[in-house]
Amino acid sequence: MVRYKISFEYLGSDFFGSQIQKNEKTVQGELTKAICTLTKNKYAKVIMSGRTDKNVSAKHTSAHFDFQNPIENEKKFLTSLNSILPKSVRVFEIESVASFHAQKSATYRHYQYKINNSAFKGCVFDTNVFHTRLKLDISRMKKALSYLVGEFDFSGFKSVSDNPSKICYVYFADIKKDTEYILIDIVANRFLYNMVRAIVGTLFYIESKNLDPSYMKEVLELKDRQKAGANADAIGLTLIKTGYDNPYEYIEKLK
Repeated sequence: MVRYKISFEYLGSDFFGSQIQKNEKTVQGELTKAICTLTKNKYAKVIMSGRTDKNVSAKHTSAHFDFQNPIENEKKFLTSLNSILPKSVRVFEIESVASFHAQKSATYRHYQYKINNSAFKGCVFDTNVFHTRLKLDISRMKKALSYLVGEFDFSGFKSVSDNPSKICYVYFADIKKDTEYILIDIVANRFLYNMVRAIVGTLFYIESKNLDPSYMKEVLELKDRQKAGANADAIGLTLIKTGYDNPYEYIEKLK
């Protein structure tokens, strides 16, 4: 049995989330169908590095699958795979791996939330941006995000899920202005369900109520989801990278 790692990107607006759901078009479902077709194995199983919601996109993420025989021509397999997949998914790398698990081997995930904070909506071709007219103060938001860096119980930013684990280590949380957009970047070893959207929603809540940025720390310490803001719209969220290398070296490149 040979294990293969694939690296890929996808446009979230074309799918009902990344994880397989009955009678819905999903990223995992489309990858599974395509790989089953190429390997002629209807039981092939694709393991994703994690899950994303409907309208959340990914720029560089991974999955793995096992095949009983080595793939003779990986380049040809990659070309064939992309010809079967929807245009909203592109696999750009395939490699045989040993002792690798797409989810468990990951050392960090990097999410970015992209905001258009102008009076008018941005370019119609830019589909991964959330537009708000709410006046946002980047320096205040940066201060609020600083309270999240470190290892904490993030229950206050967790939507209901079956996973009982609540501890995450946030390596990096920052905000910056990039031309006409505001970018919020968060890198952590793992994320709870809807955690990034809840954090961004809390930033919006703090700004809308003109609260002190330390309110973010209060939500963190109280571990009460009712104190946090509503989940920000998924359309502005992109999984920038699922990484398997040193997170601190990766973060240095972001600064």
